[in-house]
Amino acid sequence: MTSTGDVRQRAAGGTGTRGVRAGSDYAELSRRVRNAGLLRRRPLRSAVTLTGTAVLTALGWMLVVVVGDSWWQLAVAAVLAFAFTQCGFRGHEAGHRQLFSSKRACDLSGLLFGNLLIGLGYSWWVSKHNRHHAHPNDAERDPDVGTGALVFIPAAAAARRGIRAWWTRQQAALFFPLLLLEGWNLHAASVRALWHRRPGAPAPVAVEAALLLLNAVAYFTVLALVLSPAKLIVFTLVQQGLFGLYLGASFAPNHKGMPMSSADDKLDFLRTQVLTSRNVRGGRVTAYALGSLNYQIEHHLFPSMPSHALPQARDLVREHCATLGLPYAETGLFDSYRQALEHLHAVGTGVPPPATDPA
Repeated sequence: MTSTGDVRQRAAGGTGTRGVRAGSDYAELSRRVRNAGLLRRRPLRSAVTLTGTAVLTALGWMLVVVVGDSWWQLAVAAVLAFAFTQCGFRGHEAGHRQLFSSKRACDLSGLLFGNLLIGLGYSWWVSKHNRHHAHPNDAERDPDVGTGALVFIPAAAAARRGIRAWWTRQQAALFFPLLLLEGWNLHAASVRALWHRRPGAPAPVAVEAALLLLNAVAYFTVLALVLSPAKLIVFTLVQQGLFGLYLGASFAPNHKGMPMSSADDKLDFLRTQVLTSRNVRGGRVTAYALGSLNYQIEHHLFPSMPSHALPQARDLVREHCATLGLPYAETGLFDSYRQALEHLHAVGTGVPPPATDPA
């Protein structure tokens, strides 16, 4: 865990004269990225990716029908959990307009892969996620670090009493078990958001509600036609639990345990995004499994950049940060979880973890 004071210290930009040019540092990097053609969408490539994810999801449901009323359906539940999470990644890409230049085409993709295929409200998610991108790890403005079942702010943890205080002290151990409930949490939040619409939503509330309802009806109708009531309940618990676990575990390495920031830090855009984000090392398999979220620094600096361009952008961003003397956090997947859990333990117990080299 890194304090806000550490953020201010690192924001100085390292040694040399480059630190005084903070206002132009992102513009310079952006020019290099744009000149390399890394922000250009590839509609055909996006269409192939969307089709592949839709086919994967359809095959998962075909397996449900083929396997029939058997406990082997629990293996199928894992396949569908994987497919659902991949649909979530496509919704994430659509929300950032990575797929197509047309906002309408991206919104349509997001509604199909979010609301219809996995029952996750696209408009709600886009609004929430955009606030996270604007204020990553900001204790007051980032909805992803707001106090709830988990506490990321030491002062908020210290203020808890009784059973809530006990729960917070155990939160590191509870983190992954809680992710088994994340799928249900996302469904519930999607429904609640229908009554609290923000201006500029990608689709009318009636459309989103109809798609969410169609997803729920189709999901349980197929299962009811194939499975006995007991197997239906167990299948749903396993499939939704693994979906939440996989999706949550894909997003967890990105910011948990990285420096917390606030408006008082006065960081420029480049430093705000780089200092609060963490990359996960790995090749194409890692990128596919994590929906390219392992390139979190590059994604936060250029949210609309197509996923396939992020590895090339990494080289440019890493070089730029080295020139500025700006810490660039990158580690392995399991070490990223270790850092996140150490942060949760430190916040919950008040015991600071050992210092971690961000490089």
